[in-house]
Amino acid sequence: MIVDSHCHLDRLDFAKLKSELPEILQAARDKQVEHFLCVSVTLEQFPDMLKAIEGFRDVSASCGVHPLNQEDALDRAKLLELGQHERVVAIGETGLDYYYSKDTHKVQQDSFAGHIDVANELKKPLIIHTRDARKDTLDIMKAHGAEQCGGVLHCFTENWEMAKKAIDMGFYISISGIVTFKNAVDLQEVVKKLPLDRLLIETDSPYLAPVPHRGKTNQPAYVQDVAYFIADLKGLSYKELAQATTNNFYQLFSLANRTNGITSG
Repeated sequence: MIVDSHCHLDRLDFAKLKSELPEILQAARDKQVEHFLCVSVTLEQFPDMLKAIEGFRDVSASCGVHPLNQEDALDRAKLLELGQHERVVAIGETGLDYYYSKDTHKVQQDSFAGHIDVANELKKPLIIHTRDARKDTLDIMKAHGAEQCGGVLHCFTENWEMAKKAIDMGFYISISGIVTFKNAVDLQEVVKKLPLDRLLIETDSPYLAPVPHRGKTNQPAYVQDVAYFIADLKGLSYKELAQATTNNFYQLFSLANRTNGITSG
């Protein structure tokens, strides 16, 4: 069994997929996916996200504000309140994105720091997005004690040096379908070096569908393609990769409900 450690189920285009959420989740279960972490990107949409996954016991949630959705100061009190919900197993996604948003660096930094403080207060791990902001990401993590709550650098596309520094702080590294792309040679070399006990897999659906599904709307079932690719890349059997990444997920997100096939109720 495997886990999709990062997906946005509330943002799937059901019309394009020609299916509704129950069918999409079942398609993933049929591909041996036993759990899904549905990740928040805004506090305003968080209640609707929770409503969308209500009734699915194999779906957990996070609570946070994506850096690309961060135009105003973080409402720390609201994050603290919503982050206490029983379905929330992590805080985020948060972090820094200097590739797309070049005018909001200070707002992003303050928000990231606030997320770390809330994660430490709630004793829940962080989900961190980082792009073109290696030094600032690591500096803020260190300055605000991110090693206390731990977490994951998701959809990782940075270099080995950054991965190693995050791992040294107790963080996990999550790999998405980007690793299957032909031009992802540098990332593939990083993945070869990643310790198996610090590795997670994800879809980040509906974005970044892996080969052989590029160009399609991504969905949780495709995390199996990511798992097979990484297993081959690291010279492991699929079973070894699946067992390790699944165990890593529940080790990190200890509040996630390991349902063993129980999907509703």
